[in-house]
Amino acid sequence: MQPLTIFLSRLIGLFALALSVAMVLRRETFIVIASGMVHDRPLLFILGLITLAIGLAIVLSHNIWSGGVLPVVITIFGWIQLFRGLVALLAPPDALAYLFDRMNFPKFLYGAIAISFVLGVYLTYMGFRRSRP
Repeated sequence: MQPLTIFLSRLIGLFALALSVAMVLRRETFIVIASGMVHDRPLLFILGLITLAIGLAIVLSHNIWSGGVLPVVITIFGWIQLFRGLVALLAPPDALAYLFDRMNFPKFLYGAIAISFVLGVYLTYMGFRRSRP
């Protein structure tokens, strides 16, 4: 296993676990924050830039489509972040706000928590169970 795969597995895994626990403990706060972010054009643009940079960093350094499930999961995560960043930068802000308002975010949040938690458990476990070369 490449050292970068192990590092990214640990980094993304621990981040996802912390995020999912915070979303459970502060659910109402996350709902207010998400609504505020999607309706704040300058903040949405900056978050798009940051998300795009994270996605590009992962894709450019870890675009690995073989070698097991772990490297592929990390690569897919990078591509998803890259796509999310592009959407935040290129889609009309009013369209993003409309979609957010129509999606019933409080119910969507449960799915986001579950995905974040499962991803976090898997990546953290895989990252720490393997020793660094």
